[in-house]
Amino acid sequence: MNQNPNDLPNPIPDATERPEDMFRNSPAASTGPAQAAAGAATASAGATGASAHGAGARPYEQVLEQFAHEYLRDRRSERRWKLFFRLLWASAFLLLVWGLFASQRHHGGASAAPHTALVEVRGEIAADTEASAELIVSALKNAFEDPGTVAVVLRMNSPGGSPVQAGIVNDEIRRLKALHNKKVYVVVEEMCASGAYYIAAGADEIYVDKASIVGSIGVLMDGFGFTGLMQKVGVERRLMTAGENKGMLDPFSPVSPKQQAYAQAMLDQIHQQFIKVVREGRGDRLKETPETFSGLFWNGEQAVKMGLADGMGNLDYVARDVIKAEDVVDYTPRDNVAERLAKRFGAAMGAGAVKTMREMTSIR
Repeated sequence: MNQNPNDLPNPIPDATERPEDMFRNSPAASTGPAQAAAGAATASAGATGASAHGAGARPYEQVLEQFAHEYLRDRRSERRWKLFFRLLWASAFLLLVWGLFASQRHHGGASAAPHTALVEVRGEIAADTEASAELIVSALKNAFEDPGTVAVVLRMNSPGGSPVQAGIVNDEIRRLKALHNKKVYVVVEEMCASGAYYIAAGADEIYVDKASIVGSIGVLMDGFGFTGLMQKVGVERRLMTAGENKGMLDPFSPVSPKQQAYAQAMLDQIHQQFIKVVREGRGDRLKETPETFSGLFWNGEQAVKMGLADGMGNLDYVARDVIKAEDVVDYTPRDNVAERLAKRFGAAMGAGAVKTMREMTSIR
């Protein structure tokens, strides 16, 4: 079969490029060596910038992450402290309510069961003290008015004090005994002297310990004089008064015999009032001697022999064997835990209010 050469297919081009052809067809070859170098530098710079951007982003992410963790931790801590203080205030409030309720139930409520009512007299007898007439009389009224009270015991541990405060309590003891027809007993612990014995004299019976200090039935007024010292140091006292005796007993002025006699007469009168109260209270039991009302004091054993006390015994003995009501209920007014918290809370609130007002006034 004869075949025309023109009818033969075209030869297939070689797909394999030679190295020189690849170089010849590359962009670097077409653009020149300088442009190829610039392109390579640009590509290298772009890669470096990308790597730098990625490396720089990591510290910012770490800072943000650390900040978020710290913020969350602070918030959790703040919530815990808020919860703690809320529970603390709630506990304090419940304790306050419970304390006030218990105090009212203990001191104000009536007790149906027969018992011995106790009132403590401790420390100096004076106004604004625990042994003031106001507090003692209030406790005595509560004790006498309780229908369950069989008798009242005053437990004494006092060196004395104001004859005015002691006289008020003595008068009230007599009145309440007559009104409620209940007896009053005194139990002496460490000391029952001067104004304390003034109060005790109003009781039906007085019981002591053999070593208790009892007595000191007298009145005193003390002070100091500085006239000699003032003369030595060259100090002159310039006292002006309207009234001849207005500067009476001034420690920086010489003693006036007239004023001293007047003060002594006043003390003697108060002493006689004291003696009268003791004689009325003790009656025939009192065995008077020249020293009985001289201001001396004795131990409990001697006091019983002199008729200043009736026997030996403590609170339990008197309640159990004398009154025959062994259950003892304390009517002494005291600041309980709730009242102390209330006072401190009130003081804190007052201080906070004052501080706030001061800060407000400083604003312009």
